Amino acid sequence: MRELAISLDAEGSRPLYEQIYSYIKHEIQEGQLLPGERLPSSRSLSSSLEVSRSTVDLAYEQLVSEGYLDAVPYKGYYVCRIEGLYSLDSGKVQEKEKREETDSPWDYDLTPNGIDLDSFPYDVWRKLTRNVLLDDKRELFQLGDPRGEWELRETISRYLHQARGVSCRPEQVVLGAGNDYLLMLLSAVLGTGHRVAMESPTYKHAYRIFEQLGFSLTTVPVDAQGMSVEQLEASGADTAYVMPSHQYPLGVVMPIKRRLELLKWASEREDRYLIEDDYDSEFRYKGKPIPALQGSDRNGRVIYLGTFSKSIAPGIRISYLVLPEALVKECGKRLLRFSSTVSRIDQIVLNRFIQEGYFERHLNRMRRIYGRKHDILLGELRRLSGVCRIRGENAGVHLLAEFPGGMPEEKIIRRAEEQRVRVYPLSEYTIGESRERKSGAAVLLGYATLSEQELIEAADRLVRAWGPG
Repeated sequence: MRELAISLDAEGSRPLYEQIYSYIKHEIQEGQLLPGERLPSSRSLSSSLEVSRSTVDLAYEQLVSEGYLDAVPYKGYYVCRIEGLYSLDSGKVQEKEKREETDSPWDYDLTPNGIDLDSFPYDVWRKLTRNVLLDDKRELFQLGDPRGEWELRETISRYLHQARGVSCRPEQVVLGAGNDYLLMLLSAVLGTGHRVAMESPTYKHAYRIFEQLGFSLTTVPVDAQGMSVEQLEASGADTAYVMPSHQYPLGVVMPIKRRLELLKWASEREDRYLIEDDYDSEFRYKGKPIPALQGSDRNGRVIYLGTFSKSIAPGIRISYLVLPEALVKECGKRLLRFSSTVSRIDQIVLNRFIQEGYFERHLNRMRRIYGRKHDILLGELRRLSGVCRIRGENAGVHLLAEFPGGMPEEKIIRRAEEQRVRVYPLSEYTIGESRERKSGAAVLLGYATLSEQELIEAADRLVRAWGPG
């Protein structure tokens, strides 16, 4: 693991996280940081740079979103192998192509995983952090409740009830630094003797976490209404991981009939559970938000999983579980072995961010920003209506472009790359089955990280890449 000699300008106009992000990105592109090389932990780097851990986390998460780093659970951050970005020449790593405007192989990266960091409320967050530290509460620097600060858990339970229809008490809420940790904690509560069914295609990172934790895994196809309950029954699974409000990556919204079928399946045996990942439910641009599956659960079968990574920033690193009442006592016993993984200061700052109305205003602003970007990209892609069809619209921060005409995935990707636009093949989210789809090849197009003008320019290049002639 190499030390990073980053020089920060605390008085400069660029945010500190952006300076860290730019330095590491440049070192990777210049070949100074090699594929597979491990970076310092966020705790270690924040200590050496004398900045908050959330600042380093924000930089790392953006690099993960853009594909420069790989976050390996319980191990750390590693430099990704980026084919074609640089090549060896006389023992020196150089860029494959020298360009004045950019040192990236893509002019436009339509990643489905990023957020609009330019719109993060830095001033508000800085003010709240300063106010929390001015209170001079020394206990904030001690280890807190392993379940998370009571005040924040109470605030989250009220927010979830109001915004998502989730029915819970603060005692049911458990906080953790990211979904990785919470899934690890859940494995300690449930035990790894369960057989977990994942949707296919699915959020592959969660699949890998379950796999590393030792769970038996199976996949169940997603149809127009979500996970097939008939095939779930046939799979022999006793736990199903689902995203009913906005399935990732297909964007399917599960209707009430399928939800009730899933709940009925889960209630038929005491050892069955549904893990509901409600990762981006805040962003819906038409109609009312889709209520959470947990709100319809009358038998304590749904384990609800949420995060502030999409709604605020990945670097905040605060996610939450809402456990059924039957698991709360068992979780309390198991948590005696764990310490809280989230800074108490960050928890108090987030609590004030929500309680003082900043979170609601931020969400409303981001809905407008993402809604405009969504409409721009959708509108520009209408020029390809004879070539591809768009799915997953009106929610989340990505679209799905399907090519029913038979254009192979490799050709779709290559043509986009020739226009220096990065898109993401749907096949990368498929597990344990053929990558060929009856509905044709498909790619994911994220729009959160690019400006409105950049989206127009990127879409124009995609029209040139995929359009007839």
